[in-house]
Amino acid sequence: MTELARSPLGAARREIQPHDVESAARLVAHGMRPKALPSRDAGYAELVRRYRDDDGFADTVQRVAAGLGLVVLAVGPQSGIVLAAVEESVFEIRMDEYARRTVLQNRQTDKMLHGLAHLAAAALAFPRPDDLGDDSYVGRVSVDHVDGAVREACRALEERTAGAEADPLSDAPHLEAAWRAWLRRPEATATKDGRAGEATTRGIVGKALRFLADQGFLVAVGTEGGVYRTTPRYQVQVRELAAQRAFDELLQLGVLPAATAGGALRAPNGLEAPDV
Repeated sequence: MTELARSPLGAARREIQPHDVESAARLVAHGMRPKALPSRDAGYAELVRRYRDDDGFADTVQRVAAGLGLVVLAVGPQSGIVLAAVEESVFEIRMDEYARRTVLQNRQTDKMLHGLAHLAAAALAFPRPDDLGDDSYVGRVSVDHVDGAVREACRALEERTAGAEADPLSDAPHLEAAWRAWLRRPEATATKDGRAGEATTRGIVGKALRFLADQGFLVAVGTEGGVYRTTPRYQVQVRELAAQRAFDELLQLGVLPAATAGGALRAPNGLEAPDV
């Protein structure tokens, strides 16, 4: 049986046919392939065009996604269809699963550090609010950049809280615990093959950036490794992340450096070097 699609104003449109549902499912399937792009697949590009031009088809795509425990964040010619898993979805990636294959010194602490690495990477990839709204913006992050910025931010927070009568981070207890743990963790401990140990902060950041690249959110730049550029898919995901409390807490601490136009780090407000 077919279903009669309706516009937001209730005006009847054409009936949704079984082949429309199949096409909608194909578009959702494209979104499950992290590195698939409309620019590389004419069929994918046509489905994206149809989603944007046909409200009935767009509604069908959203219903198919919802049935799989997914929500459609955006659909565009650059990003393709960007999906996110709802809570308890079979497609949800939990930090437990993400860190499962990592050698954990302390499971709860390490999960927290892995989460902080992802939050910091997102904040540094799009350091200004306008960057998230500019579809042409391409950010860059690296293992050195993220680990160095977080470590410097942790030191600044440690100095800020030293001797304070009241805890300035009382409204962000999870982040406070995270930055204290980050400072206690070694920056790098070389393994036998010369790589940073997984339990070090550089190892944690490296794992986060490689994971994001595997998911189609970052693309490796150059041949040395450890440097990545952002993709439109990542920009859409970070827009969603920016509405979450943990990301807001991180930015409100006011200590995470942002990149200057030249790519260097600048000191956050209140921490600039004095004029000499």
